[in-house]
Amino acid sequence: QVQVVESGGGLVQPGGSLRLSCAHSGRIFSTYVMGWYRQAPGKQRELVSSITSGGTTTYADSVKGRFTISRDNAKNTVYLQMNSLKPEDTAVYYCNVRPVYLINGYWGQGTQVTVSS
Repeated sequence: QVQVVESGGGLVQPGGSLRLSCAHSGRIFSTYVMGWYRQAPGKQRELVSSITSGGTTTYADSVKGRFTISRDNAKNTVYLQMNSLKPEDTAVYYCNVRPVYLINGYWGQGTQVTVSS
């Protein structure tokens, strides 16, 4: 079982920035997708951004132009750089690591992001 750990959340003012990290326990040798999801209280969990082993990225319309996903294969880590943060970005952010032969992938425990003055 792959272990997934998120970090980097915290409190930031509107317009500020945070960088989230998602470290997993080992290298993935198959084709894969790594994704950042978020969930606010009373809301469904939504996909924020993803990156494939081939480097293809996706972004939710709500974060396009503000967030950037990247990865460091040597460190077994995927990042989410979040700029121009808004109060509506407040949520618990979760990382998912999914080799293509799995349906659900592996989840971390989440990291809280709060955007407030």
